[in-house]
Amino acid sequence: MSQTSSGEPSTGELISRLSTDLSTLVRDELRLATVEMSGKAKKAGMGAGMFGAAGVLALYGGGVLLAAIVAALDLAMPLWLAALIVAVVLFIAAGIAALMGKNKVSEVGSPMPEKTVESVKADVDAVKHARDH
Repeated sequence: MSQTSSGEPSTGELISRLSTDLSTLVRDELRLATVEMSGKAKKAGMGAGMFGAAGVLALYGGGVLLAAIVAALDLAMPLWLAALIVAVVLFIAAGIAALMGKNKVSEVGSPMPEKTVESVKADVDAVKHARDH
């Protein structure tokens, strides 16, 4: 170590230490962030899997509920008519949902990022004009 006459490290030595300490600090922080993010990603993956399981169970529950509705209607009418009524109601609900979805999609318009395309065209024109002049 080079030190000044007062026994303290020189400016060059201090800058060298600072550089070393800073790179060590950055590496340690990156390691910590990696460990933290991998733990969070594992928890998020487990949570997403549980949401998927909940969706499947809800789907089965919906099927059982529909079967119960058919069985309840079977008390007042023939089984085939009860099943037909439930199926028609489901198809009507599906049609309404499809029309609402179609309307929402048509509101979006073109999938192209139109403002970005216009901005890029303007940038290209500006560069061309700047080059020509």
